[in-house]
Amino acid sequence: MGESKGLVIVFTGNGKGKTTASLGMALRAWGQGMKVLVIQFIKGGRIYGELLAAGKMEGFEIRPLGEGFVRGAGEEETAAHRAAAQKALEDTREEIVSGKWDMIILDEIIYAVGFKLLKEEDLLELIARKPSGMHLVMTGRNAPESLIDRADLVTEMREIKHPYSLGIKAQKGVEY
Repeated sequence: MGESKGLVIVFTGNGKGKTTASLGMALRAWGQGMKVLVIQFIKGGRIYGELLAAGKMEGFEIRPLGEGFVRGAGEEETAAHRAAAQKALEDTREEIVSGKWDMIILDEIIYAVGFKLLKEEDLLELIARKPSGMHLVMTGRNAPESLIDRADLVTEMREIKHPYSLGIKAQKGVEY
């Protein structure tokens, strides 16, 4: 199979499935004996199914460090989201160079850039810090061209149909 190379992988687009795809990849890696860390930049304050599962899996850790859905309502809310994103970024910087992980997934980090909680340059700096053998996965809508250019694999999820448009609320086991 040749020499192993740590990849930079991006799941982007307006369709559902970016986090789900990254977690599927994480499960595959964990099944191969790899150590996996997921840092969630937006999710927080709620118990998602993936948190319950990861709690039972040694070597698979999920850290929901966000403040939850970003509504952009006021400066106080924005400041709390920005502080949470900065904390998640600092954790990521430390963990990338720690040597503890074979794969790190930065869930919704691209959203954090879109909401101006982080800078586009932060994404590129994380790629530059990545050890050569570690896989780095980033998710979120509207991936900037600079990130797409530096990634090894980019998949765009495109919404064709979604139950929300029919008034169907988020479903346990599907959205959370």
